[in-house]
Amino acid sequence: MSTPPARPGRRRRGARLEPTLLLAPGLLYLTVFVAVPVLLVAAYMFATRGRFSGVEWTFTLGNFSRALEPIYLRVLADSLVIAGLATVVAFLIGYPTAYAITKLPSRWRTVALVLVVVPFWTNFLIRTYAWIVLLNSQGLVNDALVALGLVDAPVDLLYTTGAVVVGMVYAYLPLMILPLYAAIQKVDPELLEASANLGATRARTFWSVTFPLTLPATLTGAILVFVPSMGNFVIPELLGGGKVSMVGNLVRDQFLRARDWPFGAVLAMILIVLLVVLFLVQSRIARYIEGGRRA
Repeated sequence: MSTPPARPGRRRRGARLEPTLLLAPGLLYLTVFVAVPVLLVAAYMFATRGRFSGVEWTFTLGNFSRALEPIYLRVLADSLVIAGLATVVAFLIGYPTAYAITKLPSRWRTVALVLVVVPFWTNFLIRTYAWIVLLNSQGLVNDALVALGLVDAPVDLLYTTGAVVVGMVYAYLPLMILPLYAAIQKVDPELLEASANLGATRARTFWSVTFPLTLPATLTGAILVFVPSMGNFVIPELLGGGKVSMVGNLVRDQFLRARDWPFGAVLAMILIVLLVVLFLVQSRIARYIEGGRRA
């Protein structure tokens, strides 16, 4: 006997239920590990630090006014500058690298991409300590500078803002290269050919066709470098030697050393809000560019 066909109403309910079941694991993960922690941080912001550390659930807005003190605003400004420099340098290195990889033969592209992500296979602390070996006064970089006659004596490269920027770029450069590579790879070759047929030079074609089409990926890469650079506290601690302080160091110190969780929550929320604003700006610009293409 043949099975009777399913009713239309049952089929519609099944069609609506299937996407929900597929989204359920991801939604559960985001709820438990993202939404709940953010809500806890938001709740701590309005609490009061206990006399002997801990948290007292007494409503206050003093944590916000404290975050506006000059010493903390200066750290925030320094963090923005350092993260911004790291993002710019990562772009200046990452875009040509991604562009060059797309021009390689197909069999060598995979090799190049593997080399780009190889640092991620090594422990983050080990990679950071390696820069201490390279940048100290008896390190390879100073030895090379003296051997080439560029300097007469070893210079102070370690425990400076420049060392922190170098560490940030090295740590997050793959996050700039990979989205740029994907975007450049997707540029329609017929558009480039049409530009060349109209008499445009290779440079003009790049700035008029390739770069505008890859601008959303550029913004994505910039966010992927800028945001973790703002929140990083390991690199400023090791390569900055305690002389360079960023927002990530402040958050770490408030939670683990000062035991002032409410104030640490305010500083952490600043980073969260900054992340959300940056992604909203990136999304708005991407939609604007996409709308311009369709027009």
